[in-house]
Amino acid sequence: MTPSILPRAWRLAPVAVAAIAIASSTGCKGSEPVPAVAGPGDIGGTMVVSTASDATTLLPALALNGMDRATTDLLYDRLAEIGPDMITVGDKGFTPQLAERWDWAPDSLSIAFHLNPKARFHDGTPVRASDVRFSFNTIVNPATASPMASLVTNIDSVAVRDSLTAVAYFKRHTPEQFYDLVYQVLVMPEHLLSNTPAAQLKAADVARKGIGSGRFRLARWEPGQRLELVADTANYRGRPKLDRVIYAIAPDFTAAVTRFLSHDADFFEQLRPEQFVQLAHDSTRRMVKYPNFQYIYLAFNMLDPKNGAAPHPIFGDRAVRRALTMAVDRAAMLRNVFDTAGQRLSGPFPPSVSVADSTLPQLPYDTAKASALLDSAGWHMGPGAVRVKNGRRLEFSLSTPSSSAPRHAYAVLLQEAFRRVGAAVKIDEGDMGAYGAKQQARTFDAELAGYNTDPSVSGFKQSWSAAGIKDGSNFTGYDNPTVTALLDSATASFDFPRTRSYARRAFETINEDAPGIWLYQPLTVAGVDRRIHTTPMRADGYWSGLADWWIPAAQRTARDKIGLRAAQ
Repeated sequence: MTPSILPRAWRLAPVAVAAIAIASSTGCKGSEPVPAVAGPGDIGGTMVVSTASDATTLLPALALNGMDRATTDLLYDRLAEIGPDMITVGDKGFTPQLAERWDWAPDSLSIAFHLNPKARFHDGTPVRASDVRFSFNTIVNPATASPMASLVTNIDSVAVRDSLTAVAYFKRHTPEQFYDLVYQVLVMPEHLLSNTPAAQLKAADVARKGIGSGRFRLARWEPGQRLELVADTANYRGRPKLDRVIYAIAPDFTAAVTRFLSHDADFFEQLRPEQFVQLAHDSTRRMVKYPNFQYIYLAFNMLDPKNGAAPHPIFGDRAVRRALTMAVDRAAMLRNVFDTAGQRLSGPFPPSVSVADSTLPQLPYDTAKASALLDSAGWHMGPGAVRVKNGRRLEFSLSTPSSSAPRHAYAVLLQEAFRRVGAAVKIDEGDMGAYGAKQQARTFDAELAGYNTDPSVSGFKQSWSAAGIKDGSNFTGYDNPTVTALLDSATASFDFPRTRSYARRAFETINEDAPGIWLYQPLTVAGVDRRIHTTPMRADGYWSGLADWWIPAAQRTARDKIGLRAAQ
């Protein structure tokens, strides 16, 4: 085992590292809101969310990033809502949303959903069974290129029994068939979207309207500046307690967090350690630590960025990927960036999911073996201490978003780790828009990727199976038939220990193939103005209960009193 040496010059400021440890060990002092119940006079108020990320679409079938998910979850409804315990098996943990009730067929291969007759889209049109059918058909239409398509492959079709009854037919009876439909398919208005060809939906003006049936409706969207939601006061599930939610969009993290710290915003999703110290004893704001399904890893592109049909000239070789993985001391890097507060990954999954397994075998940190493996793969040391094979230098770019300080720190550390074994790395740092565009176009060599997976094992099919390459989030093009088959088996099993066993074998195979280097799970700590009373935040999105957040009438500021009229 080669000892790791990480230069002090690359370490985060000591006060920031200490703040992470303090926040982790104390649970963020003063972070929990005072338990209270909103009264009739507490309806109203405005919450401004400061963010460095804009939405790319307001159609749930096309949602890709966190802002897409947050806004579409608030604007649209599902047939049923998953419970706070995030149980994905069967239907016991789900509560009615658009569907008042549902009936299972005796063979469990179909479910009839009976819609709430009071449900309306924001333009006043009733929600009907044909909208459910249209929404599913839009996702599975190849022309749509929906990232959800690989997650609903067990659903055969959705039929209309009558205007208020949609019947979903399944190919197989599986443990998560109910979840597959109601979690992945948000219901969109057929009467507004059906005239636009599926291939044109992403660029169509109607994709920016956000007309759903959720408790919030879209007031306006000024790309790169603000996205404003207002309460749907006549909503069939009851109006939100807040009048308005404004997403104030900043060009980068610094501008976004500065807006929050200067009291121009009420909520900031993910604070950095340096802000922990600032807010530890703040009388007007608090910190809220909440769970997440995120994981950060170095992703190797399996395909040539210049020719997607060909293997990557470097990372197409499994031996090279394994060698570079063994060149990285992940434990030392985690301590360097997060002190004792970081959470190390054991594979391509966050520790918070039900099938996580911390006992998986890992490729060892061993630079001597890494160098020997590179030698055997034909990469020999050349001029400038950079390896060469057939005239090509072992040189590649590492893409990372400029808004993430931990990923920047990791990029520098990884660059040095690879240099020691003869690989030259150019750090390609850009704003989230540019970073995301490269990811979707797959024009990167390697990237520091941040994934926010589903609570279900089926979510891993989107990122690590062959089905996810074309329409899912398998941006690296990783394709191992054994992994695809194991993930299929994991989602088909009704026995959870067996599900865990299949998932473990899939993850172990992925670890052996080394399509990435597993780095850390982010620490998610939100900053919240103390006048905002929140509900418990779910791991799949802090916004899950946002319609029930509230501001006591006695604590409202001038902007809270604007009400529902258009903001200036």
